[in-house]
Amino acid sequence: MERLDKILSSQGICTRKEAKKLCASGGVIVNGCTVKKSDTKIDPEKSEIVINGVRLEYKRYIYIMMNKPSGVLSASNDKHAETVIDLVPDEYKREGLFPAGRLDKDTTGLMIITDDGDTAHRMLSPKNHVYKLYRAELDAPFTDKMKETLESGITLDDGTVYKPARIKSVSSGKTTVEIEICEGKFHQVKKMFAYSGANVTKLKRLAVGGLFLDESLKECDCRLLTDFELGLIFDSNNN
Repeated sequence: MERLDKILSSQGICTRKEAKKLCASGGVIVNGCTVKKSDTKIDPEKSEIVINGVRLEYKRYIYIMMNKPSGVLSASNDKHAETVIDLVPDEYKREGLFPAGRLDKDTTGLMIITDDGDTAHRMLSPKNHVYKLYRAELDAPFTDKMKETLESGITLDDGTVYKPARIKSVSSGKTTVEIEICEGKFHQVKKMFAYSGANVTKLKRLAVGGLFLDESLKECDCRLLTDFELGLIFDSNNN
């Protein structure tokens, strides 16, 4: 059972303060009865909630696919810079949204935004082996020696250990490489390539597990994930 104002806020209908006014005005009907008090507790998954004549399609959690642009922080909020949460359309906004994992400010591509902490942890934990696929553009040709280094795993001078990566493809000019990693350490892909002998000039995340970025999404755009797409993240056949 949850308070009605919390439910309405979680679904992006209104703030808790606004919910109090909405209920008092008679705009909220639960199971056929007008509810005047916003602190009334109900089961949102078993109750029919109608807001100003429109039935609420309750979702316990929300999962959003975004095509992250360069120059935007992978953070819930920041006083000095635009974040991915700032880009979320009003119809998807709700309390507790956060980016599931981080992309560097200048890295683009697939970003998953949610309010489901358990699913995010499952997706990000290295022990679950959910690989993330990136396309890296390099300032030097990719060599067999670099491939061997990346696929063997790397230990930096400061003791940081990176698990073996998987090289998926190399362009004919050998300056664009698609690489998979199952970790998400700070600047990891860039540091791994730098250690192997090339600098990353441009980086884009293409996939998480078996979920690929919807190429019809322009940068800054986002849409909801389907249940099927959410399952693709954890499909072991794609990892």
